[in-house]
Amino acid sequence: MKTRMTEVFGVKHPIMLAGMNWITQPKLVSAVCNAGGLGILAIARCTPEEVRRDIRELRTLTDKPFGVNQILISPGARANIEAAIDEKVPIINYALGRPWFVEQVHEYGGKVMGTVALVRHAIRAEQFGVDAITVTGHEAAAHGAQATSLVLIPLISSKVNIPLIAAGGFYDGRGLAAALALGADAISMGSRFAMTKESVLHEHWKQLILKATEQDTLYIDYGDPATNTRVLKTKKAEAETRGRFPIISVVAGILETKRILKLSFWELIRSGLRTRKAEEGMGMLEQIRYAASSASLRRVIFDGDETVGTLPAGQIIGGIDDMPSASELIERIVTEAEKILQTAGRKYALS
Repeated sequence: MKTRMTEVFGVKHPIMLAGMNWITQPKLVSAVCNAGGLGILAIARCTPEEVRRDIRELRTLTDKPFGVNQILISPGARANIEAAIDEKVPIINYALGRPWFVEQVHEYGGKVMGTVALVRHAIRAEQFGVDAITVTGHEAAAHGAQATSLVLIPLISSKVNIPLIAAGGFYDGRGLAAALALGADAISMGSRFAMTKESVLHEHWKQLILKATEQDTLYIDYGDPATNTRVLKTKKAEAETRGRFPIISVVAGILETKRILKLSFWELIRSGLRTRKAEEGMGMLEQIRYAASSASLRRVIFDGDETVGTLPAGQIIGGIDDMPSASELIERIVTEAEKILQTAGRKYALS
């Protein structure tokens, strides 16, 4: 199944693994790449040394194109991007910020992909010179704005001329066929790939998701797309929707972010000041929330601990009823999408 996305990135199938902190590590990323999709390694959790280590490990597991994902407003973002450029990563996917590195990536033949949730940001990303855009609808896990994929994809496809990858609400061949019909060139999946054999997500969460319906997520609206988030419905998540964000979580988030990224307090402060000046800059309260939730995510994912934080999850969890390998999942989706498109072509052919 060829599209503009497969041609630009040199992959077989128009399916992308969304960059998910702690979950999209080399094992899962390489499995998606080897199955013909585009795997994305999330590096916002990493130090620059860890970025290089993971990229080199990934290259021992696959010889296919892959990408890295970095939120530009997070601490250490510039150093991580520079490390990825040094390693000549084929695709650099960014979100929330101005991509200052487009020319540097293009110089070695790499590609840049922006992630957006607003039409105006998609137009701006194209002006920056990116090679493709991921469009995140309201249905998606973690961060997004208010418009759904059904609305966003046609709007953005009519405004820009570069390939679009649709994210939010996709988990099977029907979704892929629909995305292509709406004007996208591929789909991106996070929650669906988190429920595969190669995923490190704790078994506790996997069992909860298998039993979940489309009603079992919550959208926590902090008033800023950078920190608004869709998560699995738990007591912790319900407490956060009621505005409970205790000072203990704030302090713990700051300290854990400092420890994980090996930053000094001065480096954290400088990062915060740069973020406030950025195009998508967050206020200090939003930065604290982001740091706290990011810091707890490791324990949530690996330990299955519902008390320390929330698990990002998309509304599509209601459609997940098994845990195939990444390869099995991709093959199933592509086969189903091809059949749907062929059937639709015969069914609605004009005489």
